Amino acid sequence: MWALSNLLEDRGFLILDGGLASELERRGHDLAHALWSARVLLEDPDAILEVHRDYLEAGADCITTAAYQASLPGLRAAGLSDSEARTCYMEALRLARRVQREFPVPSRWVAASIGPFGAYLADGSEYRGNYEVSESQLDEFHRERIELLSEATARGEGPDVLAMETLPSITEARVLLRILKDYPALCAWMSFSCRGVTTCEGQPIEECAALLEESDQVLALGVNCTAPQDIPELLARLLATSSKPLVCYPNSGEVYDASKHGWEGTNVFACEDEDPREWLRRGAKLIGGCCRTTPQDIARLARLR
Repeated sequence: MWALSNLLEDRGFLILDGGLASELERRGHDLAHALWSARVLLEDPDAILEVHRDYLEAGADCITTAAYQASLPGLRAAGLSDSEARTCYMEALRLARRVQREFPVPSRWVAASIGPFGAYLADGSEYRGNYEVSESQLDEFHRERIELLSEATARGEGPDVLAMETLPSITEARVLLRILKDYPALCAWMSFSCRGVTTCEGQPIEECAALLEESDQVLALGVNCTAPQDIPELLARLLATSSKPLVCYPNSGEVYDASKHGWEGTNVFACEDEDPREWLRRGAKLIGGCCRTTPQDIARLARLR
């Protein structure tokens, strides 16, 4: 299991990477597709290697696999056979681990992205929740890829940690926590997509923290894919509720319009120099960026050390 507490004792805090899909898009890839960045896994894996490298060169301690949208049902719906879907999903991990080996000193880590059910729907549901599916359906959706990662871990080829991210509801977190218990060799952080001081579905963030507090496999919890201006208060509430390390990796500040498949608004991640220091003051121990953030943004975070 990932020795996060030892790493934090040694480094103080860890730098995560930034947006992967949005960075691919910025570099000219067309992601107007239900598979989003997973489409690039199929068509141009070298582009993913390049983005991973750029984040590590910028100072990231941990990179996240290009698997946020790469659920097995989503890959099969795109026309892949079951075998092809499984191979494609694991390719995201292989690419990240390949780049990890290129940066042996200081040590770097790989987080396997476990995106929410809403990412599979590809309609912006990860910013709303209210999927109108049962917990058993959510279990079936998430379990098979977590089982794949468990099998890879047993072979010594797994990720260091799972990034169960952009969760819009406590219901989905509860399902993932139940699955995680069935694979005791795995560990994760869980982070929620939020608006104001609640999950996107409307539950108080403190309830999410309370749910996860007793799990030895959930090493950290927090928020991602959330407006930067909401981060300080969310962290304050989590810090008051949880004893776990906190994770935060907000968006740039722009807002995704699912109907237009595009971003609107202004990038404030890159111009509010005091924000990352405030995250640290409010207890964040793993910090990075989500959608529309860049290697340049991560380099600025790395300079906080």
